[in-house]
Amino acid sequence: MDKLEHLYQANIALLSQLNVEYNQWQHEPILDFETDVIVAKRLGWTATHTKSLFLKLKGGGHALFLTEKDTRLDGKALKALLGKRPSICDDQQMSEITGCVAGAVCPFTLPQDVPIVVDSRLHQEDEILYTPARPDITFSIKGADLKTVLGSLPNPIHEL
Repeated sequence: MDKLEHLYQANIALLSQLNVEYNQWQHEPILDFETDVIVAKRLGWTATHTKSLFLKLKGGGHALFLTEKDTRLDGKALKALLGKRPSICDDQQMSEITGCVAGAVCPFTLPQDVPIVVDSRLHQEDEILYTPARPDITFSIKGADLKTVLGSLPNPIHEL
């Protein structure tokens, strides 16, 4: 089984273990916002689209910022939260660390030493969309279930 398939199966196992209901769609690979818009329109998605920004921290380490797809990275707020200045990690290093491909970083299958910073507004959304590592599949979960999923992970979790 390849790495992306393994991460995808880990998402299914995680959500099933937590009894978190999810929907799943298979489609052409989504690796950029333009394709995301086209697929969302065709499939009639109404849930909030998320993005997972994999960050490199000045002085060492990494973090992931899970937010709504149109939110801009607030480096000052993240530095205040994490204690180090963040920048977007290059694609090659991100792939080596997460096993994901650029444009399809899964927020729930990261190495356990990678902190996850969550945009707290996502908890208020009826439903959120995310990639389970395979760029040709999209999952949705209830925003209210996000705390359950994050709470089950070994990663440090921060709210912003």
